Amino acid sequence: MIDLMAPPKMEATPIISIPTGVTGTDENDNIHVTTKALNEVKNIKEQNSIPNDYGLRLGIKGGGCSGMSYTLGFDATSRDNDVIMNVEGVSIFIDTKSLFYLMGITLDYSDGLTGRGFTFNNPNATKTCGCGSSFGV
Repeated sequence: MIDLMAPPKMEATPIISIPTGVTGTDENDNIHVTTKALNEVKNIKEQNSIPNDYGLRLGIKGGGCSGMSYTLGFDATSRDNDVIMNVEGVSIFIDTKSLFYLMGITLDYSDGLTGRGFTFNNPNATKTCGCGSSFGV
């Protein structure tokens, strides 16, 4: 018998937890990336002929309806103030200012009916906007 009132069971996407390397932090402060997001980053690099040595830059900038916005893109090289994380052949660059706001974040990729794109689940955000790309602390 099928229970029509029960919510559909969703398979959890495996998450890779990457330590920040910052003294005094614990596993709750790690940067988390779902395997779905990581696979999409690899697909984008391949489809757009982005060289393998380019890194994925995660960051924040001022602006957006909630005060700060996430940034995501590829960079040829890291910068002097970057924390560099490597996961399954992908380098992730995060500047130290952004790292403070991104500790504990989970980067995911959604390709469902409500839209496609990278999503950020930030446990530090005290307010967010409807678009999901802006937050405040």
